[in-house]
Amino acid sequence: MSLEALVDLLPLILAKSGPESAGRVACVSKKLMFLASEDALWSKFCSDDLGVTSPVDPLGDPVPSFKEAYKRWREAFHMYPWDLVKRVKRCWGKLEDWLATNFPEAKATLCGGATEAYLQDVENVLNVKLPLSTRILYRFHDGQEITYDHSTTANIGSLLGLIGGYFFYGHMVNVYLLPLNQVILETTHIVRQQCFSTRYQYIVVGTSCTSGEKLFFLNCGDGQLYVGTRNLAISGEMIPCVPNQLLRSVHDTNSKQGQDAMLLWLEEHGRRLQSGIIKLREEGVFRGISQFPEVLPLCTTAISNGVKVRGSALFIPELSDLEHPEQKYLFSYSIRMSLLPEGCFVNGTYFQSCQLQWRYWIIRSNDVVVDNVDGDGVIGKFPLLHAGGKEFVYESCSYQPTSRGSIEGSFDFIPGRLTRPEGSSFRVEVARVPFQLPEYIF
Repeated sequence: MSLEALVDLLPLILAKSGPESAGRVACVSKKLMFLASEDALWSKFCSDDLGVTSPVDPLGDPVPSFKEAYKRWREAFHMYPWDLVKRVKRCWGKLEDWLATNFPEAKATLCGGATEAYLQDVENVLNVKLPLSTRILYRFHDGQEITYDHSTTANIGSLLGLIGGYFFYGHMVNVYLLPLNQVILETTHIVRQQCFSTRYQYIVVGTSCTSGEKLFFLNCGDGQLYVGTRNLAISGEMIPCVPNQLLRSVHDTNSKQGQDAMLLWLEEHGRRLQSGIIKLREEGVFRGISQFPEVLPLCTTAISNGVKVRGSALFIPELSDLEHPEQKYLFSYSIRMSLLPEGCFVNGTYFQSCQLQWRYWIIRSNDVVVDNVDGDGVIGKFPLLHAGGKEFVYESCSYQPTSRGSIEGSFDFIPGRLTRPEGSSFRVEVARVPFQLPEYIF
């Protein structure tokens, strides 16, 4: 191959070899320096490594070229492993993309990044050393700026927590990431006044912006993320939110494989959002991210006589009591029922509406039946379904003595209305909904 042909291929070779190789090649000759400085090349590096599609620095300010942009990003994060910086940037990028498309008002609550100096001040005030992944996460976004007045429900219509939550029997949770100034306040108020030893280096990083209290704690020593149980204030009881075996090198600046629970937790949350496992829920005046799963295997579906019933369950740590023999684990389950567009089919006839009359539940713990429920309606309601109409959604809960169980059963429906039946009652199956302690707790 001629030298000229090789030179023609060089931009492609450089694009595949990466920015470090491009920088080394630029030192060989003026010709190679020119080729290695092409802005189209550095545009690709910025896009591939950082998801940056315009020449801007880490503060969002424009710079003359993509090469200059890449340089400033490297300089701004020179104290961290570059592979970890790129990973954190991708994590935030996926969350930002989903929020921009589906929940822009929540994206607007994300704060700008914290400076290195401010992070150092926070560490000094709290007397902790933040895990590297967490430091970089806060360099990109210093949590969320959310104000909530617990004395009124006037602003409850937009539950803007990045993590989201659930609602059942008046217990409403919507979790957001605390900005560092609130991390200091909440940590000082909660951790220092409860059953925590300062040697464990716990800080509060997430809480609910509603009246249902739920607290997430980062152990800055080992990098694990914990959530408080019902016994938090009494004994400091908490549950880890991420598998321990995944944590490694949380303070090692020389490790390319370091990761703490905060990064793993947010990556998993982003994956669930992007894959549709969890979604934005709008119900009446409420709008927010619902943690109830929407797809198999965690969400089950059954269709009987044209009535479709979906069900999924969530572990509720803040109301669980690991010391109680019968109420160790609380699970909330969400049931969604709808009537297919063609209506319900009963005894050879289609009907355009039907109304729930009765419910039957079988609740198991470790495959052993622990409860049977037989009663009229659901949570005091008798939903009327219309062909092709909106899903009726309701949530309830069940305490379990073990971390694994299930609920299943059936509903009795009447074609038409209860007050004006158009046919005989028919039974609708509710497929088994699993109760299980998840690997990741949100």
